[in-house]
Amino acid sequence: MSRQPAPQSRPVALTVAGSDSGGGAGVQADIKTMEAHGVFATSALTAVTAQNTRGVERSHVLPTAEIDAQIDAVLDDFEVGAIKTGMLATGEVVELVADRLAAYDGSIVIDPVMVATSGDRLLEPEAEAAYEALIGEATVVTPNADEAAVLTGTDPEDADDAREAGEALVGMGAEAALLKGGHLPTEDVQDVLVTDAGSRVFEHARVDTEATHGSGCTLGSAIAARLARGEALDGAVAGALDFMERAVRYPLAVGEGPGSIHHLAALRNRAAREPTAEEVQEIVERFVAADLRGLVPEVGLNVVGATPYAEGVSETAAVEGRITKTMSGIAPNRGVRFGASSHVARFLLSAREFAPDLRYAVNCRFDEDVEGALDALDAPVTEFDRAAEPEDVKAKEGSTMGWGARQAFDVAETPAAVIDRGEVGKEAIVKLVAPDPETLIERTLTVHGALDETV
Repeated sequence: MSRQPAPQSRPVALTVAGSDSGGGAGVQADIKTMEAHGVFATSALTAVTAQNTRGVERSHVLPTAEIDAQIDAVLDDFEVGAIKTGMLATGEVVELVADRLAAYDGSIVIDPVMVATSGDRLLEPEAEAAYEALIGEATVVTPNADEAAVLTGTDPEDADDAREAGEALVGMGAEAALLKGGHLPTEDVQDVLVTDAGSRVFEHARVDTEATHGSGCTLGSAIAARLARGEALDGAVAGALDFMERAVRYPLAVGEGPGSIHHLAALRNRAAREPTAEEVQEIVERFVAADLRGLVPEVGLNVVGATPYAEGVSETAAVEGRITKTMSGIAPNRGVRFGASSHVARFLLSAREFAPDLRYAVNCRFDEDVEGALDALDAPVTEFDRAAEPEDVKAKEGSTMGWGARQAFDVAETPAAVIDRGEVGKEAIVKLVAPDPETLIERTLTVHGALDETV
């Protein structure tokens, strides 16, 4: 018996760019990113490069007739919602692509690829002058600081300079310009979006990594994919920046160079939601069966699990209403859901800034008896005292957990337990942390067993 197919409709995007044999940038990065956004990716190769995580070794530009034929083949068959350009290499190719885009009425993202992250030149100097016509067709152009300097003569060093360069690009005909802030000498990364209506600065923490190869390609193709899905430009840029930040935060350790950004991090994270919730539920059931009433604090006990690439509380699963004591043991008040924990979840996310492999945590009662029971753990135990927290940190909403995690992880890189001595007049807590459910269960039951022996 044959099965009936179940076709699905998907938006389509086209990338016109060079091939990266190392897989981290170029057409390969564009296709991974577009597909991760649920968009069917098509491509027209402009050049073939021999490169890896260490740099570019060789490159070969395809004849313009072959590039033109690829664009023809795609546009003749697909309803393309957005086109993104990357490495165009020569003036002839830039002019060809500009001519083709002039006849296209969809969204256009121009990533003016001129220099690779490694410092290798990817655009002939004479081709730079041909870019003005291409920029004039752009829905949005996305240069970094170096590229903006070449295109506008303005060398951005801060958000104000970036805004000025963006205004120059809009003056050249682009509907919008996104000045990428990764190369700007600012503490946080500041990306500046400029349109005729004004400007907006997107600010996020800088990730301390050299594995940023392909980040520009990834951002541009994420914007193109979101525009192909019908999103407005402002939302498409904001979503693409969040997508790229996660991809850089969790790079892949591949090759002998710095590695590659993780184009599928967001997709893998979404796929891990249900398994993470199921693991938290399993931990809860094990704790209920073990009757951990001796470890339940006054505020209630909670178990939190973070997805592998979690960036916020909404990506952590926990017991809604916590676990409390009953006449016969302990029981969860309600079920497991995402975003159900605030305090423990924020601590776990803060801890992951220092030990990203940590994914699970539980908050337990703390007193002298529990402190003695912690000696049974075959791993470091650290602590922080909120009474010592600086006043300027206390004034920042939600900052306590970050400050506490820093104090704890400065002492031991991978503690099994962190004592939170609490604020004056409030209950002290010990948080057990682990990279996987079994380790968290083992550590918690070890402390519980040692506590029973002590009592």
